[in-house]
Amino acid sequence: MKDFRSLKVWESAYQLSLDVYRVSVAFPADERFGLTSQLRRSVVSIPSNIAEGCGRGTDSDFTRFVQIAMGSASEVECQLMLARDLGFVPAEASDPLIANVQEIKRMISGLIKRLNADR
Repeated sequence: MKDFRSLKVWESAYQLSLDVYRVSVAFPADERFGLTSQLRRSVVSIPSNIAEGCGRGTDSDFTRFVQIAMGSASEVECQLMLARDLGFVPAEASDPLIANVQEIKRMISGLIKRLNADR
């Protein structure tokens, strides 16, 4: 079992979750069960799947959960773009978050490559 807290990618994804929760507070009230909920669930899925994968017994299991985290990261990127383009969050707030997601995706990709090379 690995300690997920020691992974830089988990730390970055966790911080992104906090940042997205803070920015999404300003979304319209009628989006509470729409984009707000979907974005929050997606962003929390990134560090959660990394953490769950770390708790699994094999590198194959870990890789599968990291791949799920990658899918969630792509989902978050799309949802942040949508929130920006709908005017729910200004570009000066959303663009750094989108850049963070893209960096996390690069980190996840590197982790997947490393896990696959170790098999």
